[in-house]
Amino acid sequence: MDFEYSAKVKELINRVTSFMEEHVYPNEEEMHKQVSLDPWSTPPLLEALKTKAKAEGLWNLFLPFAYGEYSAGLTNLEYAPLAEIMGKVMWAPEVFNCAAPDTGNMEVLAKYGNEEQKKRWLPKICSGETIGALAMTEPSGGSDLAGIKTTAKDMGDHYLVNGSKTFITNGLLSDFVITAVKTDSKKNAKGISLLVLERGMEGFERGKKLEKIGQKAQDTAELFFKDVKVPKENILGVEGMGFIYLMQELPQERLSVALSAIAGAESILEQTIAYVKERKAFGRSISTFQNTQFKLAEMSAELTMARVFVDKCLELLVEKQLDVVTAAKLKLLTTDMQCKVIDECLQLHGGYGYMLEYPVARAYADARVQKIYAGTNEIMKLIIGRSLV
Repeated sequence: MDFEYSAKVKELINRVTSFMEEHVYPNEEEMHKQVSLDPWSTPPLLEALKTKAKAEGLWNLFLPFAYGEYSAGLTNLEYAPLAEIMGKVMWAPEVFNCAAPDTGNMEVLAKYGNEEQKKRWLPKICSGETIGALAMTEPSGGSDLAGIKTTAKDMGDHYLVNGSKTFITNGLLSDFVITAVKTDSKKNAKGISLLVLERGMEGFERGKKLEKIGQKAQDTAELFFKDVKVPKENILGVEGMGFIYLMQELPQERLSVALSAIAGAESILEQTIAYVKERKAFGRSISTFQNTQFKLAEMSAELTMARVFVDKCLELLVEKQLDVVTAAKLKLLTTDMQCKVIDECLQLHGGYGYMLEYPVARAYADARVQKIYAGTNEIMKLIIGRSLV
């Protein structure tokens, strides 16, 4: 399905594509080297690329235009092709501050924050002066948001926050963190609220950067809260509505993950097709072997099918009809497919596919988390299954 985009969006697509071709694709191997040398810090190359993206007005493309000169004020449909272009390299969205599973954090602020809060934080987010984060996951439970243990006790003019979070994107770099807390420990989902914790608050500590098997350029960390005083004006929306706010954003977040999944899989398949045409075995190109052609055919067919589903979900999102179950199906199928496709492509590379100097090996490690974040694929199956019985 072809969507007709405005001249502004087409121009942005061209600019992001040119940026990727000029600055991101040629630096894939260098980025990996920098991360390997020092996994505990932000790679200098990433910082340099972020500066370039800001200078070219390609920063925070998904935020409301009214809150900053850098924001393009795009609709979900308009942002979709840009998310796909960035998704061809798993760390590329970090360059534009548009990481697919993490764009929802500022969407929550833009949608549920009051005018004073939006004026206070969003302009600096748009300009790149300030970095935000969203903290939900805890050491005691991943996808079980209703079961979080971090508490916020009402002390009159402020809340007293105690607990911890883990696997938090931008955990170290963030200047403020939208944090899911229990304001009423006697309730499950209905006791959850969203508080904004800011850098410098006493008792708010950060652990070291977590070393992952993939997506190593991304800042992921643990957060710790011990008697952190958070003023009442830092609550987003209504107390006790945090769970509902986050659930309302999940279909869009899972669609973003799906866009990244299909883009990543298509990119690796294209590279694999080029590789098998050049690689020779037994005196001829391995692209002439029936097994190779059958594998490529299967992957191409599956990607075409996934593409149709993604386009349909984009249409549903625009019409405000993308429901939780359909988004769960999309996230489940596309991320499973992405990992399957990259695994098959690695196999077609033979021993070279296991070498980290090849993009397919890095993509293999980077893509694996797609089946975990934004709700594990097992949770997706639970959501779908419960809708059927």
